[in-house]
Amino acid sequence: MADPRGFLKYTERELPERRPVDVRIGDWREVYGPRDPGVLTRQAARCMDCGVPFCHQGCPLGNLIPEWNDLVRRGDGLGAIERLHETNNFPEFTGRLCPAPCESACVLGINQPPVTIKQVEVSIIDQAWANGWVKPLPPERLTGKTVAVVGSGPAGLAAAQQLTRVGHTVAVYERDDRIGGLLRYGIPDFKMEKHHLDQRLAQMQAEGTRFRAGVAIGTDITWDELVDRYDAVVVATGAPEPRDLPIPGRDLLGIHYAMDYLVPANKWVAGDAVPQQITAEGKHVVILGGGDTGADCLGTAHRQHAESVSMLAIGKQPPLERPENQPWPMDPTLFEVQSAHEEGGERKYLASTVEFLGNDAGEVRAIRVAETEYRDGGRFPKLGTEREIPADLVLLALGYTGPDYQLMKEQIGVGVDERGNIERSASYDTSAPGVFVAGDAGRGASLIVWAIAEGRAVAAEVDKYLEGDTSLPAPVKATDQPISV
Repeated sequence: MADPRGFLKYTERELPERRPVDVRIGDWREVYGPRDPGVLTRQAARCMDCGVPFCHQGCPLGNLIPEWNDLVRRGDGLGAIERLHETNNFPEFTGRLCPAPCESACVLGINQPPVTIKQVEVSIIDQAWANGWVKPLPPERLTGKTVAVVGSGPAGLAAAQQLTRVGHTVAVYERDDRIGGLLRYGIPDFKMEKHHLDQRLAQMQAEGTRFRAGVAIGTDITWDELVDRYDAVVVATGAPEPRDLPIPGRDLLGIHYAMDYLVPANKWVAGDAVPQQITAEGKHVVILGGGDTGADCLGTAHRQHAESVSMLAIGKQPPLERPENQPWPMDPTLFEVQSAHEEGGERKYLASTVEFLGNDAGEVRAIRVAETEYRDGGRFPKLGTEREIPADLVLLALGYTGPDYQLMKEQIGVGVDERGNIERSASYDTSAPGVFVAGDAGRGASLIVWAIAEGRAVAAEVDKYLEGDTSLPAPVKATDQPISV
């Protein structure tokens, strides 16, 4: 620790400035402007010599945060990226998309604003790419063993890169037309421009990973055929099944799941022709759900020039400060203002959607909502509080129920747990021999940092299965959970 008094000298938490709202909603580029190196150095210097760095526990990857913070403070960018890559394959993704549970666990956060760990992290990797420090790391020898990874989101890519680097021949299968999973088509460019993904995929290809886009496992290739063809299979298909809202009027035109809206929008931004694209232009848009996916819909609707946008959440507005039942170092549920919220629209809490209302053409024209009432251990619409909100486009961003497992269950007999996730042991293996599962497909919809951690961990288990032993790190077990008390 080079400056043990840094947190006393620099008490403010400084974040990079976001581009002006009226400028950024006119394009699809990332919302942050250039990062000030001086600010980053000061923020890295705030990292304390805290003895027990709880940020390690807050991060499922076990990132060596105090070490690379100090290297940034010293101006050693090359040393910082080497230390960061020891635990995280894709810091350019987590530095942009992770909600940073490490910051909630920061010891400084007990009585000061925590260190801006996430911004320091993304600055390290961006500097590394800009200076050519990120090189392919092909294996020194090939084992002759083959592995199929199904799904090219963060869990699948992390597993593939780790397994390739120890010498296995790895093929990544993706049913979409491009590699990347939700990183490609679920995340709008204003949160992460896709050149960050493309340059990492180019590195992986140079290392030897093979990519097979546009192949649906279960139909184009059956699961039985895949298992027969490869020595091991990693299932990293995510948890894409959306949660529905089966209330009167659900069959009206103009009501869509969030991903049915976001995916075509991202394809359009990528330059694809998108026939009959769902667009918010000139419409009154209502987004049901107050999470990250809802915020992505909000920012997309702004850039498509919606007439108005409302976000409705059935529950209470989260508190502004850490509640007593979520003490440090837990990751608390707090009211968050993301970049999309700054850009406009209205956020409403305690709003229960009762009915979708339509016109004579069978199109949605409004929704009927009521105030949420907590009683009898549940949440219900409060009688006498109903009102209508105009809506030409309704987007359901209510979360996800689990993976699409039916064909897998029928063809290779994998089990499914009580939550609808693919059943697995603490070592990520399923009831089907040689088949492992990692990421949201096994743990349910979760954070990108958990997906990468599980991708790294499942790679170690697969390597051990194929070789009898492994040198790969395994940061988490399949049974691990976030910090709790």
